[in-house]
Amino acid sequence: MKSLLLNIVLSRDFLLKFLKFGVVGFSGVFVNFGVTYVCKEWLKWNKYLSNILGFIVAATSNYILNRLWTFQSSNPQIGAEYAKYFGIALVGLGLDTLTVYLLNGKLKWNFYLSKVFAVGVSTLWNFFGNLLFTFA
Repeated sequence: MKSLLLNIVLSRDFLLKFLKFGVVGFSGVFVNFGVTYVCKEWLKWNKYLSNILGFIVAATSNYILNRLWTFQSSNPQIGAEYAKYFGIALVGLGLDTLTVYLLNGKLKWNFYLSKVFAVGVSTLWNFFGNLLFTFA
């Protein structure tokens, strides 16, 4: 009975972390689009530079929120932890792009359906990468 209760508590903790990670990620969408929009439309910067800056600012805000809220990290090596987080995010971006390429470009799925799957793949990669590597 005690083991079963421990598994339930661990499962709830795991699910809560995943939910928090999702909320933080959702907030990152607004940061990414907001920064990209301001840079491209207001500052008239190049669209690719604006997009890259949006990604960097969103990844940084997501790191801060995940460090404080989702994973409650107290690691004093913030620079190293951030580098790990950003590396995971870059791989996630690559997986997202690869998934869209394979599903839409090669298999001819609808672009937005492909994007839904890509977001799922990259979200799982980012969550488990950060759970097991960045904030372990």
